[in-house]
Amino acid sequence: MDFAQHTIDLARRNVEGGGRPFATVIVKDGAILSESPNRVAQTNDPTAHAEILAIRQACTALGTEHLTGATIFILALPCPMCLGALYYCSPDEVVFLTTREAYEPHYVDDRKYFEFNTFYDEFAKPWDRRRLPMRHESRDDAVDVYRVWQQRNGGNRRVSGVPSALS
Repeated sequence: MDFAQHTIDLARRNVEGGGRPFATVIVKDGAILSESPNRVAQTNDPTAHAEILAIRQACTALGTEHLTGATIFILALPCPMCLGALYYCSPDEVVFLTTREAYEPHYVDDRKYFEFNTFYDEFAKPWDRRRLPMRHESRDDAVDVYRVWQQRNGGNRRVSGVPSALS
């Protein structure tokens, strides 16, 4: 099966049904583990991106938060939220099928605080210099939640079973 073409076809069907032009297909051991188009327009859920939905389905099916051994096909370079989710689930590879520069003559998402051309620059800024208004309200009892977590995990501060950059 041509998984890249399947991803394109899934996105096209989503557009034809009133959705946005994005889709994700997750493949493991030569078979589709999960797939999803973007469902933001259909659900009014700003987190219902194709990558997020397909990752949720795949992880639920496998009973783990890790997608090691998987290849993830996505229609375009991921937004920052999806990029974070892709990093977090640790697939073997992500294959994107077009770039923002290629599709920009046909699709633009430039909502408040979130223009694709400048959004990644926001990450490099200190939190108090970003466009999205943020404030830090320091609370010692917030740190206590992490202390309790560490105690419940035998003093270990790392999540067990996670593919680690240290290994």
